[in-house]
Formats: sequence, structure tokens, C-alpha cells
Amino acid sequence: MKANPFRILFLTLVGTLCSLGVKADLPTPDPDDDGLKLPDGFHALVVADKLGASRFLTVAPTGDVYLRNTNIKVLHDTKGDGHLDVIGSFGVDCGTGQGATGITFHGDYLYYTNKNTVYRYKMTPGQPIPSGDPETIVKDLPDSGGHEAKSITFDHDGNIYIDIGSPENAYSEGDRGLHAKGLDATEFLKTYGGIWRFKGDVPNQTQADGYRFITGERHTIAIGLSPVSQQIFGVMMGRDQLNTVDPEDYTAEDNAEDVAEEMHLLKDGSDWGWPYTYYDPIKMARMMAPEFGGDNKKKPDPGKYDDPVVAFPGHWAPLQMTFYTGTQFPEKYRNGAFVAFHGSWNRAPLPQAGYNIAFVPFDDKGMPVGTYEVFADNFAGIPVIKTPRQAKYRPSGVAEGPDGSLYVCSDNGRIWRIIYTGK
Repeated sequence: MKANPFRILFLTLVGTLCSLGVKADLPTPDPDDDGLKLPDGFHALVVADKLGASRFLTVAPTGDVYLRNTNIKVLHDTKGDGHLDVIGSFGVDCGTGQGATGITFHGDYLYYTNKNTVYRYKMTPGQPIPSGDPETIVKDLPDSGGHEAKSITFDHDGNIYIDIGSPENAYSEGDRGLHAKGLDATEFLKTYGGIWRFKGDVPNQTQADGYRFITGERHTIAIGLSPVSQQIFGVMMGRDQLNTVDPEDYTAEDNAEDVAEEMHLLKDGSDWGWPYTYYDPIKMARMMAPEFGGDNKKKPDPGKYDDPVVAFPGHWAPLQMTFYTGTQFPEKYRNGAFVAFHGSWNRAPLPQAGYNIAFVPFDDKGMPVGTYEVFADNFAGIPVIKTPRQAKYRPSGVAEGPDGSLYVCSDNGRIWRIIYTGK
């Protein structure tokens, strides 16, 4: 039988693509990756834009993207070209800002939060937009002051973990003010500054029904479960304004550099040291806060508070975190964590920093190796940023798609899809 020349050409092309590591079913990236800086072999395309104020996102097994907006927007590739169109919205309108944050799939349900409530919708196959009203799982959570966003994740037993952040920078008389004096936070930490555990499927729970799993944290909305160790990790936002409180012992440069964003392992009953301490990524040491007698030298008693498993630079502002379980990216990324950093506002006189997606490698036991690398950068669009208003885009969410692509959203409503095509 005479060989079919078209079949030979097709098989040759497929073989060439495979030898180059190219995924033939992936969408075409933007010619310049929309200006993003990515590792070799990675590319990006804008899949949706101008969606309004946005925080977190999650991706269904179907590939539909669910974006936290004033409620929830559902985006679907209606044309088959890799780009997403809004096909509907649903959920309780919770306004913009921190209230519109948590969202994740668990089992047959889509869970989401506003600043004081956790809801869930039963999802039906073939119906990307649920019908009926949501079920309230946890209600009447504290939401006074700042840091009211409620991020959520689940453990392997189906329990739900909720961050209840502190409205304070450091619990003190005259918070953030000159020579502010620290207060005893014992009672305060019974309500704020911790991560609580609840039943994931019991309706109408309140904080009194929950269990305070960890304490001594300021605000931790980047939180997730390692698929290997089945341990939960979170990245806490560090405190601000060391030099405003204590200009005698701290310079503006100290404030810019000396308070880490801390990745921790959630251990039952552990204390991360807030508001009494902070972690210095330069000294690689836990330090006493100036409100509580700190002078840029004094350290707490050894072993009293947990140290981070990874220390990120100061004021990068971690928002969403996702563990990578796909196979599209190279092996080094398998079971590691991607963290969306919103970027700083208070590193002056140094340039602002962050505005990136960082990658944290984990070992084969599901524990971080202690390092990180910037994976996706240049969202801000300019090399030197004096104020966040100069940034073109600020990452506000990151999630993995069912094919192993990485989706990133910005707080002004652009969504990128990052793919690996090989060399």
C-alpha cells in the first residue's frame, strides 16, 4: 500500500512537537507574553480582561473559571480559542475589596466567603451556574476594622479552616502611632488573630462552634493543603511601620526590609508570635516588636513562638496560594506552592516591591525546602515603583486549571493563563 503523504507530514509534525516538549492542544500565547517575565519554556496569554475589582479565583474540573468579584463571575471558553467569556454571575453581593475573597471547590460544592460568612453551592454537572440560594456554613464571624477577608481551605477529613485576621497592626494603645504601647492580647486573641477549624458540611455554625487551631497571626489569607504531606500551610502578612512607632531604633530602611511575610506550617495549638514579635528575614531571627520592648536587637525566649518555614521579603502582601499537582509544568514544580503577591505600599524610601507570583519548592515528603523563587514578574509594567498607583497590574489570585495551566488574576480584572510549551 502506498504511503499517504499527508499522514506522513502529520506524524512528522507531531513527533517534532513532542520532541520539543510542545503541547499541541495548548492555546497560542500572546506574542510578548503580555509583557510578563517567565522562566524559559513558559508563556502567557490574556484570557479575560476588564472584569472589575477582583480578588481570588478557582478553576472547575471543566476548565470554567470562577472569579471573586462583587459576587462570583463564571467564565467559559465559548469559542474554543483559549479565551474566556463571562457567561453569568451569582452569589451574595458583598461589595469590593477584602470582603470579596475566599473561593474554592470541595467535593460537589463551591464554597465562598464574604467578610463574615462562609457559603456553599451544590454544583450540578453540566450547569456551571448553580440554581437556588446558597447554604450558610459559618456565619457572624468578626469583621471589624481592617483585615476582614476570610480565606478558606480544607483538610483531608473535610474540615474547613478560616482565617480571622486582626484589625490591628500590632495590638497596642495608639496602634501605629509614635511610641505606641503594647497591650496584653490574651483576650483579644480569643476572637481575632488566629485560624479556626469548623465542620465543612454543618450549616449555621458560629465562631463559638469552631476550634482555634493556631493563634498569634496577623492575617493569613494565602492558605492551602499540601497534596503530599496533607499538612496545611499559610503565608502571613507581616506588620508595618516599625520606624513610625520607634524612630529611635528603626530607620525607614529597617521598616522596608526587616519584617518578613512568613510561610508557616499550621500545627495544632501553635503560636506565630503576633503581636509580640515579628520575623526579621535579614537577621533570620524572631524579634520583639517595638510596642513590646523591642529595640531592633531584643529577641523573645527561644522556642516560645514558631518560626516560619519560608521567609519572604517585607510587605509583599501574600493573597492567594495554590499547590501545583499537574503534569504540564516540569517536574520541579510538582506539588510545590505558587503564591500571588499583591505588592507593597510602604517600603519608601526604597522602591515598592512584590507584584509577582512566587514559587515555593516542596520535597518528596510534602514539606518546603526553605527557599522560594520569583516565577512570574513584571505585572507592574515598570521597573521602579514608588507607589502602588504606578503599577499597571497587581496580582490578586492564582489557581491551577485541570490541564495544569496556571491562572492569575489582577485586582483590576485581568486574567492570564500561563502555559509551558518547552524550549
